[in-house]
Amino acid sequence: MPQIDKVYAYITRADKLLVFKHVDFTEAGVQVPGGTMEAGETPVMAVMREVFEETGLQGLVLKKYLGEDEYWDSSVHPSVSISCHFFHIFSTQDVPDTWQHYEQHPSDGSPAPILFEFYWLPFAEADGILDPYFTAMLNQLRESMAGDQQ
Repeated sequence: MPQIDKVYAYITRADKLLVFKHVDFTEAGVQVPGGTMEAGETPVMAVMREVFEETGLQGLVLKKYLGEDEYWDSSVHPSVSISCHFFHIFSTQDVPDTWQHYEQHPSDGSPAPILFEFYWLPFAEADGILDPYFTAMLNQLRESMAGDQQ
């Protein structure tokens, strides 16, 4: 069965999660940084590339691989499996509370550039605001972060 591999980053700051909106495509909802793996990439390589392309942030550190979620998306094709790899990432640099950044190389084939607006969302609000597609590993993230504080 054909498979599409995707990667997603939960970038955290204290009790907040970095999320973004498409400025010109509000119907896309609130998302976390990520995208499609390119040929020859490992999930780690892909998530670090996607995060930089979408956020413009540097000084990012991979904290932990959180897991994989697999599903079928009939909007792509009824027999295509989508495998999503989720990572916990943090920044070693000061990151603004909000900012905008243009993605120059969208993985979905959209015309570039695409303007994203980033902000920090409290974890307590994430389940109700993020599309369920992006919440697959939030519990694993919370458990991992709670373990770090002990």
